[in-house]
Amino acid sequence: MKSYLRYFSVFTLLFIAFSCGNADDDVNLDLNFGDGLGKGKPVDDCLAFGESDLVLSIQEQYTTLPGKVSILFKVSDTDGSPVAGLTADQFTIYEQGRNDACFNTISQSESQARISSNSQIFNANTLLVLDLSNSVLSSSLDELKTASVSFVNNVMPTTSEESYKMAIYWFDGEDELHLLNDLTSSKQELVDAINSITEDISNDPSTDLYGAVIKSTKIAEDLLKESIKNEVIGAASVVIFTDGTDQASRYTEEAALKKVNDASSNVSFFTIGLGSEIDTQVLTDIGKTYSVFAGNAEELENTFNAISIKISERANSFYLFEYCSPKRDGSGDNNLVIRVVDGNQKGAVQTEFSADGFTGGCE
Repeated sequence: MKSYLRYFSVFTLLFIAFSCGNADDDVNLDLNFGDGLGKGKPVDDCLAFGESDLVLSIQEQYTTLPGKVSILFKVSDTDGSPVAGLTADQFTIYEQGRNDACFNTISQSESQARISSNSQIFNANTLLVLDLSNSVLSSSLDELKTASVSFVNNVMPTTSEESYKMAIYWFDGEDELHLLNDLTSSKQELVDAINSITEDISNDPSTDLYGAVIKSTKIAEDLLKESIKNEVIGAASVVIFTDGTDQASRYTEEAALKKVNDASSNVSFFTIGLGSEIDTQVLTDIGKTYSVFAGNAEELENTFNAISIKISERANSFYLFEYCSPKRDGSGDNNLVIRVVDGNQKGAVQTEFSADGFTGGCE
């Protein structure tokens, strides 16, 4: 993997990040989750594509000899909603060399274009944070366990993939975020951990909601920093379930919201509220990416499933698109356009790459 990543321009980004300071807080490698083009730029007018319905946001790109071009990008609609499930045949490649007035279409079969596993350069971690205070344990534990198992089954891939991991934490009234199961790619391990929860797991009947928000956010950001050290781009989702408001009063609402709002844009926040004692506005502010509420325990599974869909769509809207370029050594920098068509929706993005050292064939 080391030789594979030496072509990866993330090293340049890491040098910039670390050269700005030595503190951990200076390390930053934000993905572009908005409606911008990331490292890409608008497509040349010579292609006359017109208005776009989809946004291709380039996160990173690199080349591998003898002639492979790899681009990691996120696809969303113009409202910023992720677009998952695209296949290689929905993409068209256009290249423009130094002698081309406009772009030439590159044959998909000849270029061996494909959507590849992005596990070598991208990972997605989910933190499931459960309120196990007395009110939950005494009245809705069975429903919560069923909903949590369903959540794990929906979010985690059918077969274990190192690029998709989940950890489970829980909180009560103590000034501690308890670990139920460490970060793992094993779906069965997570399910077993959930099934192991019993009514006597907690010794403190209070609810330290704001503390759980602050601590889980720090864990998520630490995971991102660890990804950078391993030369991998990371994204994280924090999913917090509660059936009430903060009762412990160790931390303030302002401190919790500041932690959320100051977090890296690579961290997504989701909240699930149960019952009539929750503060929907606070949970909506904490779950700034998406929030859902259940009126009773019987609705929990549906609300957890709604969140799992959002998380899966977000993670699966990142694509590592790879193809073999016909450009050869000496052709220098070339313009590249990738276009996607999904039903009635379409979008494109432009970038450039160097063909220095390119020869025939492609790994």
